[in-house]
Formats: sequence, C-alpha cells, structure tokens
Amino acid sequence: MSEAAGLRLGYACVNTLLPSAARTLRLANVTPARLRELIASNLDALEAILRWNEAHGIEIFRLTSNLIPLASHPANTLAWWEEFAGRFDELGRMIERSRARLSTHPGQYTVLSSANPLVVAAAAAELGYHDRLLTALGLDRSHKIVLHVGSGSADAPAAGERFATAYAHLSEGVRARLVIENDERWSLERVLELARPLRVPVVFDVFHHQLAPSLPQLDTREAVLAAAETWQAEDGRPEVHFSTQDPEKRPGAHAPTLDLEAFAAFMRDAGDLPLDCILEVKDKEQSVLSARRFLAVAA
Repeated sequence: MSEAAGLRLGYACVNTLLPSAARTLRLANVTPARLRELIASNLDALEAILRWNEAHGIEIFRLTSNLIPLASHPANTLAWWEEFAGRFDELGRMIERSRARLSTHPGQYTVLSSANPLVVAAAAAELGYHDRLLTALGLDRSHKIVLHVGSGSADAPAAGERFATAYAHLSEGVRARLVIENDERWSLERVLELARPLRVPVVFDVFHHQLAPSLPQLDTREAVLAAAETWQAEDGRPEVHFSTQDPEKRPGAHAPTLDLEAFAAFMRDAGDLPLDCILEVKDKEQSVLSARRFLAVAA
C-alpha cells in the first residue's frame, strides 16, 4: 500500500495498542529457561504487531533490538535461531505474505568507529545478531540494519578510517545489510563521504539534517536524492526518517506525535519519490494513521 505516489510510511519497534516485543531481564537473573520464556513471549508480541500492521496496510516496520534478550551478550548461550526455527518460519511467511519490509537499528553503544577495540568487538557482535535475526526470518538483504557512525566526529578522517577498517572485518551478511544514517555529530555530507567508497547505502534523516545541516547548495529534495543514489537495486527502496523536535526536551529529542505542518512540507519536497519513511515519534502507529488521514484530505 502506498500513502502517496511512491512513499510508504512506517514506525519503529512499539505498537502503543499492543504488548511489548522487547521484554528483557537483568544479567543477574539470566537462566536458559527464563530466556526461552522471554523469547517466546516477544515473538508472540511481534506476531500481534505484524498482524495489526497487515490489517492496517502498514508495510514498513523496525524491529526492536531486544526481540532476543541479551542476544549478543555472552550470558545468552542459546542457539535461539535453531530452537525457535519453526516460529521464525511462521513469522517469515507472514512477513512475505504482507509484503512487509523490516529493519533494525542497533543502539548508541554499537560504535564501529570507536578507538576502543573492545567497543568495536561488541559492536560487531551486536550487528551479527541483527543479521542473524533477519536471516532467521528468511528476509533478503533489502531488510536493513541502520547504524550511526558513532564517535570521533571531531576527527572525522581518523574515525572514518576506523569505521572502514571495522566494516571490512564484518561478516558478509552484515555488510550486505548495513546502512548508515546522518545525525547531529555526523552530517549528511560527512556520511556520504564515508559511505560512497565503501558502497554502503545512506539513510537520510530529516530532523538530524536540520540539527546538523550540510551541503547548503542542496534543498531537501536534492539531499534526499543524494542519499538515495547510494542505494543499489538489491538494497531495496531508499529509507528516510522523519521526526521533529520535542519542544519540552533537549535538542535532538523526538516529538511525541507527528507535526503535520512539518510533515506536509516534507511531502511537498519529496513525497512523490519511491521512499520507505519511518516516523520516529513517541506515539508510533498513531502518527502513521494520522499522516494517512492528513494525506487523504490533502489529496
């Protein structure tokens, strides 16, 4: 289903109407039995979300990193992708039937550009988990892992070299899925400079581009297209992120709900392009529905 000519809208991780698929536990309480219980519960919750999305024609969704609790930590010794293979197959068939496109977005501590080898090793392990999860669901390389470049923006050349070195040592599966995103520390210009020689696709984040503007010769549409040019056919449709500032929180905090005026401006600039757009707002699926109502009236 397309919300506008080419654009598809989705949301991240949580459906406010349904149970969480991100239940986890503290390290002190880890046991194989408890991990199995939480994995089963989280997969059931994910199924409910995917069914809701399908019923509402929402094809774009970001999985929570906590779907498999402590998946990249040594405390989780389960071969969960084997133990729950039947369950993953069921979910994969549902995803295929609904034509959903999923992605993941490891958190702020997944930093390939770190100068600390232990941090880089932990980041590689986390990215390996995300690839294993998407593979367990039977999803091809168009289902992406979105990552920020991370630390080192004050010395971007050195950080870029560290990122490139770490990227070269990732598994083939991770490299095929990885995409990087501009943010407050790494502007679109810097991210494009890093991504192009590595042939890594770039996600354009509208809000972060406003916080850390670059490429002043480009308007919003041209910036979207510059990022979209880094995507190959096998990568699927380019992904963009849309959000606005929460007026009551620190700079960079996402607003609780969709700013329809700002969204309308973005749609005027790029709404006709073939993009998958994740709305990064606190009310999740409610903003997707709100955007759809808005677009229906404006049509």
